[in-house]
Amino acid sequence: MLTAIIDYESGNLHSAHKAFERMAREGDSGDVIVTADADVVARADRIVLPGDGAFPACMAALKGASGLHDAMVEAVIEKGRPFLGICVGMQLMARMGHEYQDTPGLGWIEGAVRAIAPANTSLKVPHMGWNDLVIDIPHPVFDGISTGDHTYFVHSYHMQVDAPAQRLAHVDYGGEVTAIVGRDTMLGMQFHPEKSQTTGLRLISNFLNWRP
Repeated sequence: MLTAIIDYESGNLHSAHKAFERMAREGDSGDVIVTADADVVARADRIVLPGDGAFPACMAALKGASGLHDAMVEAVIEKGRPFLGICVGMQLMARMGHEYQDTPGLGWIEGAVRAIAPANTSLKVPHMGWNDLVIDIPHPVFDGISTGDHTYFVHSYHMQVDAPAQRLAHVDYGGEVTAIVGRDTMLGMQFHPEKSQTTGLRLISNFLNWRP
């Protein structure tokens, strides 16, 4: 089994690669590679889309990378390969992003990405640091994970989902902030699982062993 972490020059690839590689090795879940090769993405068994930066720039970079966007869409939508978006990679799954300018997303999750606006104005933006997950909907990715387990966030924008069934978990930050989304063979995590210690590594392992 091959897991491809997409390199479109917009993500913390080193730490993500090390975390996925470690959990794949421990779980005998095949190989993990970082790749900018559309042919490799097209034949991968699992796909991970990281992302750091602004929504419009990340979407432009993904579409501008030679064949990567189309190969990813083919693998996920047409072939049903398991997919995980991380941070902005998760936000790109939305129908629309409203960061700096209105930018269409992949449209895989019914929702839009908007600025975090905590009801408690003493809370700083970006939302940075550890926060406790609240599981909304059971999913195999939560095997061994419970409400109250914490993960590491760094973001100023978040996804507001239109379909409640597609929000799997949230956190509280002066209001509910979407933490995990999913449908069919797709998952997205707003936080960084590769930086979330035991909880994050367990989520990565669960994704690598998930059989949708």
